[in-house]
Amino acid sequence: MAAKKLNLDNFLPYRLSIASNALSERIAAEYQNRFGLKIPEWRLMAVLGEGKPKTQRELVEATRMDKVTVNRAAKALAERQLIARQAHEVDGRSHHLELTETGWSLYDAIVPAALASETQLESNITAAERATMMAILAKLTAAAEDYA
Repeated sequence: MAAKKLNLDNFLPYRLSIASNALSERIAAEYQNRFGLKIPEWRLMAVLGEGKPKTQRELVEATRMDKVTVNRAAKALAERQLIARQAHEVDGRSHHLELTETGWSLYDAIVPAALASETQLESNITAAERATMMAILAKLTAAAEDYA
């Protein structure tokens, strides 16, 4: 019996990965050149920019990045004084991370660029297609979380 072969052009996990990588590469180049940030650093800033201090564990959950990547990104941001660490009031081994004044200034400079990139990307699809895609991505994310 012949083994089945993958058709990568129609293999959903592969196509999602390729699309994600293509977008990340484009954004990475822009953010590195304009703001001196790598993608993991920007992801942390974006989450912290929602306004609530977070622990590294919470950042791992929010960004879906591994602990080492989050730790390195947090260290790089702290060295640039873009984030500050505050001791966790309950767990002395943990720290809350939040944007500093300098971090907020950089965040405020990046957000218009991020929104412009989103607008440019979305110019290729209709509002209905965007809504459908967001719903599908939510379903796929939930399915991946439930994967046994």
